Amino acid sequence: MYNSTSGAYKGPHKMMLGSTPPPVTITKVFDAWSKSGSRACPSAHTDDEMIENENQSLRDRVADLEKKVHEQTDEIMCLRSTLADVLRRINTIEGARDTRKKSSSRTNHQPEHPFIASFPSSVVNSHSGGRATPTKEGVRLRHHHSDSARDVSKRASSYVPGRSPSATQIRRPNSGSLHNLNNLRSSTSQLNLTRHGAREAQYNPDEGVVKMYLRGRPLNLYVPTPMREIYNPSGPTAQPPAKLKLEWVYGYRGRDCRNNVYQLPTGEIVYFVAAVVVLYNVEDQMQRHYLGHTDDIKCLAVHPNKLLIATGQTAGHDRRDARSWRLNPPADPLSPEAEEWPHIRVWDSVSLNTLHVIGISDIERSVACLAFSKADGGSLLVAVDEAPDHNMSVWDWSRGERGYKLLETKCAADQVLAVDFSPVDRNTIITCGKNHISFWNYESGMLAKRMGIFENRERPKYVTSISFTDTGNVISGDSNGNLLIWQRGGNTVCKMVRGAHEGPVFSILVQKDGAIITGGKDGRIIEWDRDLERTGNVIEVPEQYGAPRVVTSGRGTQLVVGTTRNCVLGGTFTFPLRPVMQGHTEELWALAPHPSQQQFLTAGYDRTCYLWDTMAHTIVWSKDIGEHAQSAAFSNNGEIVIIGTTSGRWFVMDSETREMYSQHQDGNEPIQVLRFSPSGQYLAVGSRDNNIYVYQVSEDCRKYTRIGRCQAKTRKARYQSISSVGHSSFVTHLDWSADSQFLQSNSGDYELLFWNAGLCRQIVQTSQMRDVEWASNTCTLNFSTLGIWPEGADGTDINTCAKANQSSLLATGDDFGKVKVFAFPACNQKARCYEYGGHSSHVTAVGYLHDDSRLISTGGRDTAIMQWVVSAASSPSSSSSHR
Repeated sequence: MYNSTSGAYKGPHKMMLGSTPPPVTITKVFDAWSKSGSRACPSAHTDDEMIENENQSLRDRVADLEKKVHEQTDEIMCLRSTLADVLRRINTIEGARDTRKKSSSRTNHQPEHPFIASFPSSVVNSHSGGRATPTKEGVRLRHHHSDSARDVSKRASSYVPGRSPSATQIRRPNSGSLHNLNNLRSSTSQLNLTRHGAREAQYNPDEGVVKMYLRGRPLNLYVPTPMREIYNPSGPTAQPPAKLKLEWVYGYRGRDCRNNVYQLPTGEIVYFVAAVVVLYNVEDQMQRHYLGHTDDIKCLAVHPNKLLIATGQTAGHDRRDARSWRLNPPADPLSPEAEEWPHIRVWDSVSLNTLHVIGISDIERSVACLAFSKADGGSLLVAVDEAPDHNMSVWDWSRGERGYKLLETKCAADQVLAVDFSPVDRNTIITCGKNHISFWNYESGMLAKRMGIFENRERPKYVTSISFTDTGNVISGDSNGNLLIWQRGGNTVCKMVRGAHEGPVFSILVQKDGAIITGGKDGRIIEWDRDLERTGNVIEVPEQYGAPRVVTSGRGTQLVVGTTRNCVLGGTFTFPLRPVMQGHTEELWALAPHPSQQQFLTAGYDRTCYLWDTMAHTIVWSKDIGEHAQSAAFSNNGEIVIIGTTSGRWFVMDSETREMYSQHQDGNEPIQVLRFSPSGQYLAVGSRDNNIYVYQVSEDCRKYTRIGRCQAKTRKARYQSISSVGHSSFVTHLDWSADSQFLQSNSGDYELLFWNAGLCRQIVQTSQMRDVEWASNTCTLNFSTLGIWPEGADGTDINTCAKANQSSLLATGDDFGKVKVFAFPACNQKARCYEYGGHSSHVTAVGYLHDDSRLISTGGRDTAIMQWVVSAASSPSSSSSHR
């Protein structure tokens, strides 16, 4: 080191002389580093603050950009939906214009005699086009409904998509293309006809009697005198002079389904009932219908683009009759018949075209729930089967016409109620149900499962609903009425709200602003903030509508609510809920069209009667009668309505004030049918106790006096065997003669009997009744309905039929959920008809309105009511082919 006093360097000389330098320890190094660091500390702190400020500024800018991207995404989605709505409206207007042109140039020709339609002279140029595919009835139709010429029918449009074509035929259309919509409209103009027939009938021209067989049992039908010489049971049949177009569907399935109501950006509410998906624009009072399914629809999912929809169907109402691929597979998995089995359909909500049919041969019993992925734009679809193993499958739904299954695994040992993809984590799937909530991670073709851990909290019997916050946390509701928040990426609870509802939490809705809305079995809809604190906004759903099953966002601050009593409601926390759609909740049997107004009445096992207006598509009034309803009828002046119940009791009620005038009891069995005579002087009551009770009507249809009972009797002559007179089984249908003197009736054992109504005696010589004119034709077994029975029918396949009041039309409803239209009389075997789907259960009743402008059909267990517009059939030349 340098010595300032002597100016000499002493240190180096010592080192050069071999002296040892002082030791340098680690402690001294750390001390020196600390001192130097302490001297530099002020500038370091300043730099850190600047970096932190810049990072915060960068984060703010990124957050603003993300917000703008989301806003622009919403705007783009709304623009696309608005364009789709415009295209749909253009399509509707152009279709109606084309129909008006066709109807204006068409001339209707009515035959001089109602029976002439079944002979060659009336069936010239009666060929119509279409392609039929086989089913268990022998022939299955694909029907394409054209637009009605009536102004009212412009407000509804329906399309029945065809069965899945081959791989070379299927194309994924651009949903925003007007060209595709025009092609769709032109394809629906083709008509298809099918032919029906029971076992080959035998005709005896000498006696003028034709013998038909049902389940091997012969039934003799007498041919009217003008036709005896020219009648041929196997002769050509006339094309039905009119066809149907589905205009309106009343009802909604909320009693046993979840997450099945959504509002599309176009303003349409999408939901389902029976085998129909309804797209309902409340403001325009217009419905459109997707009719691609063949059985009950159980679940629905909307794609993130809000244009594509996936729906899954079941195999049948009754598990014993369910079509199980494992236990009862179809002969050919690629045949159209295979689509009768459970599967998923992905379709375009604008054109109503089916894009993909998924899951045939993979879903065993029914599609319990399904969901599109969200974080990747909806490229994946997850579905859960209702089979005992509750299998969950993940699909690349857009790959090929049948999709591509990426993987499948057993989901849970118990019932699965809901499934959903995380909106932020692409590979995360959540399922919930009985005794479980599961967190799945999909990666490298494998699914890893983690069960939700409740720790020391009470484990619920059911986890009934799930949703996601904007940060990716899972919110679940359970059967105990609790709400739980599960940390993103984990399977543990980070927050719990006890007693959010009194009973199960059916629905959880997370809105864009982070607010949370829940609906429960207690009938309450509650709003929460993002921290699950009550905001004070509560809606009490009226008891007659049921509990909220699903709550979804509508336009603006509006909420759309589906309930357990099959109602769809709309409203806000400020304005009360009002019904958007209502329906029956139990099996539906009674139907009575009004004799002079555009109204009809329905009643069923839910003990409720509804009077519907077909023009306003609303309920005029409803009444709880306290008993299961089986049948109904209006008086001829429309002022009185009669309701028959399953206990043998029937009520007399004012059709406007709903005042009960009287009640009567005929046996203890259900009242199957009620029918006023054309003169209005008599009422016939057909019971399941095998009897027909006849009443005298007086005092403006308010007083009823029993005349007698048409019942089964036995006769025994001396030295002769016992013979039976009257029905030996329950009465199913009956009709009055035009002069109100006679009755014809059918029974459960395929009988056709005739009665003198005034004397309540059976007319044994049925040949005397061959030329009687009947005021109506609801009996499914008589000469005029011989051709409606399909080959191999067992006598119970056709439940109902009705003749039009002013035209030669006959409509039927069968056990296969089909409504068919025939030319009347359908007295030739293999009569041609138009066939329409939509119902997923047995069709219990059909009936024409007083002016024949519409046909009403009711489903049994599907609880659906369908309103069909009747329009003149296309000329034969407009159809390409027929079978």
